[in-house]
Amino acid sequence: MVTRLSELQVHDLAEELAELLTDTVESGASIGFLAPMDAAAALAWWRERAAAVAAGQLGVWAAHERDRLVGTVSLAFPDKPNSRHRAEVVKLMVHRDARGRGLGRTLLTAAEEAAAAAGITLLHLDTETDSPAERLYRSAGWTRVGVIPDYAASPAGVLCGTTIYYKSLSAG
Repeated sequence: MVTRLSELQVHDLAEELAELLTDTVESGASIGFLAPMDAAAALAWWRERAAAVAAGQLGVWAAHERDRLVGTVSLAFPDKPNSRHRAEVVKLMVHRDARGRGLGRTLLTAAEEAAAAAGITLLHLDTETDSPAERLYRSAGWTRVGVIPDYAASPAGVLCGTTIYYKSLSAG
């Protein structure tokens, strides 16, 4: 089941969210952190996100299976007047034990539907070039814009390209 988290829920689930973040980084997903992922740093990072949720700058959705948090996705909402029609999909994470069962697609769809319901007409994201995530985005109807070479370091510290995608949520 996928649910949107409130500020309080992000704070209350911070330890589980931190464990998910740590697992995601340790399993090689390039989501902005280097391995080994420090558990205290992961916890602090999630606790900082609670304030962004409270401010309306971030929406966080979590997936649970049998009372265990196994995935999350977030939408980052811009604060500038000329960009309020768009949002960025960030930190789509699925615990390695829950991969391969469609949970990434379920989380992505939840974020897309919530964005559309909020009046967002354009989504964008970036992901490591040639990563498994690229297959998900392409199969979900996202459009590849291009690649920025050597954009970010992988969890192992190796520079990798980043591929930019977008998806229009406009009708017609």
